[in-house]
Amino acid sequence: MILPVIVLTLIVGTFGALLVFVASLLGPKKKKTAAKYMPYECGLPGQETTKSNVSVRFYLTAILFIMFDIEILFLYPWAISYQEFIDAGYGAYMLGAMLVFIGLFIFGLLWEIKSKALEWD
Repeated sequence: MILPVIVLTLIVGTFGALLVFVASLLGPKKKKTAAKYMPYECGLPGQETTKSNVSVRFYLTAILFIMFDIEILFLYPWAISYQEFIDAGYGAYMLGAMLVFIGLFIFGLLWEIKSKALEWD
């Protein structure tokens, strides 16, 4: 049962590597000059800094978005197949499991609101 997946992975990987190799052979060759690597910004030389001005709250918001987005990905298939669980006699069990799952995420949302993780002050 896993053999077709392995074969398909090998075919796709080989085809991708072949495309990259052929593109490197047939593609245009660009000359690398010193001017190409110089920074340019409005005619002024750039200034390098090691300090980042990106707030940690940006990353926190991105992680929270991904977490709640994944929750929706889990809810959708459950909602589609819930009727089959009812027909098989597992409706109450599956509803209880999903209520626990949603309860954990509501707890997480309340914790985020309480810790002011979503505020941009």
